[in-house]
Amino acid sequence: MSPRGVATPDVRERLFAAAERVVERDGPGALTSRAVTTEAGCAKGLLHTHFAGLDEFVAELCLDRFARTAAKAGALTGLAGQGTVVRNLDAVVRALFDSGGPALSGLAMTRPGAAVLIRGALEGGAPGFAAIQEAVTGYLEAEQRLGRVAGSVDPGTAALAIVGTGHHLLMTSWPGTPDPRPAMTRLVAALIDGPDGPAGQRSRASRSST
Repeated sequence: MSPRGVATPDVRERLFAAAERVVERDGPGALTSRAVTTEAGCAKGLLHTHFAGLDEFVAELCLDRFARTAAKAGALTGLAGQGTVVRNLDAVVRALFDSGGPALSGLAMTRPGAAVLIRGALEGGAPGFAAIQEAVTGYLEAEQRLGRVAGSVDPGTAALAIVGTGHHLLMTSWPGTPDPRPAMTRLVAALIDGPDGPAGQRSRASRSST
């Protein structure tokens, strides 16, 4: 336990990671400031030292994770021509669901105060789904110029389908429901490769083996 008055290194990330573990293990209803600080192994009042309250904490946590995924998406264009298109995209969309993403989104939905703060930040330009969609579009355009994405693929429409589906699954997946990531992998493969392309064949083989 960190004694009061002693600085805790990387306190925001420490508290964020602790909250993710609590929500993923025990569900959104278990998240309290005490549960977070206990899980983080720090002083009970530390969360309220850095955040105005639990709503602000939840909002900042969700915005931080959106920003991380947006940054990962922003790096996609640098991967053009490397690896496989489907695998590069899959790594980004799966990042939305890492660290209890669906549970965190569900938590934000059950806390109106946090939802208002998140909406306001996104409207003010904080990186979120729009930034991810823009980055995916740019990446697909780059791969199309290299001939690795078919000319029949509309990059903007494909990006909207990928990010929109990811948003939908985040909002409708809860602890205990099927893992949404395989569905996202199949969607990306179908949009980019088509049902008869290599990724589509791998997706079918994966489903038949389970």
